[in-house]
Amino acid sequence: MKKWLSALVFIFVISIVLSGCYGGGGEGSASDSGQSGEVKQEIVVNAMTEPPDIDPALATDTTSGWILDHIFEGLYTRDKEGKPVLGAAKDVKVSKDGKTYTFTLRDDAKWSDGSPVTAEDFEYAWKRVLNPKTGSPFAFYFYYIKGAEAYNKGNGSVEDVGINAIDKKTFQVKLNTPLGYFDSLLTLWTFYPVNKEVVKGNENWSAKADTLVGNGPFKLTKWKHDSHVVIEKNEHYYNKDVVNLEKITFEMVNEATTYYQMFKTGELDLIQTLPTDVIKQARENPAFKSVPYYGTYMYMFNVNKEPFTNKKVRKAFAMAINREALTKNVTLGGETPAFGMVPSGAETPKGDFREVGGPQFEENVKKAKQLLEEAKKEEGWNKLPEVTLMYNTSENHKKVAEAVQEMLKDNLGVNIKLANQEWGTYLATTKQHNFQMARMGWIGIFLDPVANLDYYLGDSPNNRTGWVNKEFDSLMAKAKAEQDAKKRYQLLHEAEKILLDEMPFMPVYFYRNTYMTNPNLKDVAYYVNRLPQFKWAKMEPEN
Repeated sequence: MKKWLSALVFIFVISIVLSGCYGGGGEGSASDSGQSGEVKQEIVVNAMTEPPDIDPALATDTTSGWILDHIFEGLYTRDKEGKPVLGAAKDVKVSKDGKTYTFTLRDDAKWSDGSPVTAEDFEYAWKRVLNPKTGSPFAFYFYYIKGAEAYNKGNGSVEDVGINAIDKKTFQVKLNTPLGYFDSLLTLWTFYPVNKEVVKGNENWSAKADTLVGNGPFKLTKWKHDSHVVIEKNEHYYNKDVVNLEKITFEMVNEATTYYQMFKTGELDLIQTLPTDVIKQARENPAFKSVPYYGTYMYMFNVNKEPFTNKKVRKAFAMAINREALTKNVTLGGETPAFGMVPSGAETPKGDFREVGGPQFEENVKKAKQLLEEAKKEEGWNKLPEVTLMYNTSENHKKVAEAVQEMLKDNLGVNIKLANQEWGTYLATTKQHNFQMARMGWIGIFLDPVANLDYYLGDSPNNRTGWVNKEFDSLMAKAKAEQDAKKRYQLLHEAEKILLDEMPFMPVYFYRNTYMTNPNLKDVAYYVNRLPQFKWAKMEPEN
């Protein structure tokens, strides 16, 4: 999930990590207690950046998604292990041909203002995503639904879309073909409902806490832009008894030394992705946790800007860096060198998709030099056009970019410049294709290769490279309609081979998330493709 990813870097003092201690005293920390002596059920975590858009139809990044996952809930939600389970729906019936899903909403499903969640809310929300005027970047995830693609692309009518509220509590969806992972797909925030009356009455409904209405375990109560977001327990949530925390504050602190000190003093109870200089020592700390993350760290190439208009240049850059050295000496978080788009974690009838597919290219400095020289002759370049590598502001991204910069200079004799922008600005810049080479990360919203490969579809709004390949798009479409599992995965392998042969991006590594969490914060759900869920979390007294 384009966020794509927020900056993921933190600087810590090694001595405190070695000691294994955790400071207290800040708001929401373990040492906070009420007059009764009980621990306050309040925590403070670091989102690092301003969420670009807390609107299910418009959000594309993990920061926005993190908050949305707490203040909204779809027909399906996730259990503690991350598996899809019914959420706002209490029942679902699937037709014999697997194409029609009929959901019955919970009688006690309510919005945070106390009004009932209706099937009309879901119909309105989903058709709003598909409405071309909305401009939802994730509308293509709805293309499995009958008539959805035609309507979204302006070639069909909304009346022909297979999304209908039968009555107040009955919601029906008709698919083009059966979809084995439809339940997982519906856990994506783009499929969350919105309150029809609220949204229709205020086009800026999602910009302020006092106008945003959700239906999740928490409700948005404060949003001080570029500072912090506060969510509190939603007393109207049907399953409120499992929610222990009364308040969660998402701080937006992007300076590593500052938020490390906040963690040390107990002002922050959870931070993600540790800096390289303390990870080895941090592993011995009870506050440390390492979790697989189903995503790919990469550099996109703008295929419409020189020198990346030439495929050989793109391949040369990808072949000239040492990923093993990067993960062992720079990132140090247990990341895996990436030689494909799809990470490990997606099981197929023949085994893990990544293991079955194997590496899609190799690192080869000699071959990279040869390709670069061939490209220069083909294009008539005496020297390679100047290249600027962009990344969103964070010390970790800077370290990786500097290492790649040095490798390209040492191995190819190419000098590239580095530039950085804050996350929101960066997303806008790359969306406008105003870059040559830019960092991006993509997390699969469900554990299937489709979730990763869809990023580079020709009509995907998330594909910022300008690369379009009809054969790739055709294979992806065939794979989505194929009911034979072995044939389906074979088509996806073929699609990935085309993608990596054309190389509109260079994969760097497959993610692994590292966290430091207040040891007194229990029952946090660490998902492999989302940021932590606090629905069941609670603060316990210090031991």
